[in-house]
Amino acid sequence: MRVECDVTYDELENDDGIMVEGVIVTCSRCGHSTESFGTGEASIRRCLALLREECPEDENNFYVSDEE
Repeated sequence: MRVECDVTYDELENDDGIMVEGVIVTCSRCGHSTESFGTGEASIRRCLALLREECPEDENNFYVSDEE
């Protein structure tokens, strides 16, 4: 199933406690979210892939950005 996800940009804390620009992608079906450092397409694609791996409902969806 194709699931559209919300993309938001925010400051994320890295392992050193430094705030850096990042992206948060949230599933529109269950509300689960993933985050990645950086704000480019590669960061968004990483989050979409992580959603597929981490789905709390163990679904095998095709996640897409609401920015496409």
